[in-house]
Amino acid sequence: MKNEACYENQRVKNNAGSAVDGTVVWSIDKLFWMGSIFTMTLIGCALTLSLENFLVFIITTAITLCLGHSLGMHRLLIHRSYQAPKWLEYFLVHCGVIVGLAGPKGMIRTHDLRDWAQRQPQCHDYFSHQQPMRKDFIWQLFCDFKFDSAPTVEFEAEVEHDKVYYWMEKYWKWQQLPLAAVLFFLGGIEWVVWGIFARVSISVLGHWLIGYFAHNSGEKHWHVSGAAAQGFNIKFASLITMGESYHNNHHAFPGSAKLGINQGELDPGWWVLKVLEWLGLVGNIKLPDDLPPRNELIEINNPLHAFNQSEAES
Repeated sequence: MKNEACYENQRVKNNAGSAVDGTVVWSIDKLFWMGSIFTMTLIGCALTLSLENFLVFIITTAITLCLGHSLGMHRLLIHRSYQAPKWLEYFLVHCGVIVGLAGPKGMIRTHDLRDWAQRQPQCHDYFSHQQPMRKDFIWQLFCDFKFDSAPTVEFEAEVEHDKVYYWMEKYWKWQQLPLAAVLFFLGGIEWVVWGIFARVSISVLGHWLIGYFAHNSGEKHWHVSGAAAQGFNIKFASLITMGESYHNNHHAFPGSAKLGINQGELDPGWWVLKVLEWLGLVGNIKLPDDLPPRNELIEINNPLHAFNQSEAES
């Protein structure tokens, strides 16, 4: 396998910014948003537990995580690892917005600043998830990082000047309402509790948990030389994360639309993407072999390399 392109985060401009110096501060917005969601989930789910409601939760969570967070926000909007018509891009990103983490520009900014920090020789524990789990939970879900000297994030014109993305960003919390209305019409307030509040709660918690473990332990086939934080593959979580738990693969090949790149790695997001390609809805899908070399990427006992070598010899 060829190595990937020398990956540079084109949106983050350093401007002498430091990935170490800064303070973790409480976020009133996050405290209100997540506090409200968690409270409604705990109370509502305790009063309305049933198999039907749980299935509503499973279905809505799977759809929004796969189409929205994985395919829409991450692989398409942030990394542009494939192309889609604008109407489909808007739909997928909207599904990502209602996961409940942030709007499109907020997701790009959060992702790219963390990505930039992790690729520096040193970075704050906030970005590398190096504090004990309880502290990291509070930091990630209820706090922000205030840089002493912050880099700037410059969005590409197709995002910065897009009126649809402007609207999505400005009203991202309110975009739960259309789905909530549909759920209320079909199943009443119980479906709203499980399809909105429980879904958002678990999606946000799951996003944090995978981020925490995927930067601390798991399988590692690639090492990014000079980077303060390394990614690990959490293989057992691949199905429930739609393939997003292969974080070592993603640190190595951030431009790849396929995250489960090694033999036996299940990647539901990739399966859905291939269906969309078969339907003629997406194209220009990028894989690791499509990307130019990356000098800082070091292979470590990679099973895919051994698998391809055995194929070549046979």
